[in-house]
Amino acid sequence: MPRSLDGLVLAPVADQAPGQVGTRTRFTYHEKNGDIWAEYAGGDVVRGHLVGSRSGDRLDFRYVQLKHDGTTSSGHCVSRVVELPDGRVRLEETWEWESRPGSGTSVVEQITSEHDR
Repeated sequence: MPRSLDGLVLAPVADQAPGQVGTRTRFTYHEKNGDIWAEYAGGDVVRGHLVGSRSGDRLDFRYVQLKHDGTTSSGHCVSRVVELPDGRVRLEETWEWESRPGSGTSVVEQITSEHDR
């Protein structure tokens, strides 16, 4: 059985383009019976939410976010859950904006210490 994401805090390993999630963004994940959801904030993002489903090591979800400039945006993401050698979780993501042009890939990893939060 793949490791649950419930209660895990993850952060991007690199900054994306300006105005998007970055290394200061924190995602708090929840998981129950194949459903996943998360809240996120930090950097240029005031508040964000994602909701979707999990099947094995594959996540499929939609996200929506509010930026400090008052704009909103939404998109779709498919992620692969990977367990790192040190036991932490990594999500390897392929995403696409639905509310504007743009797509890409990103990596978020579990944060384990208060210092990293």
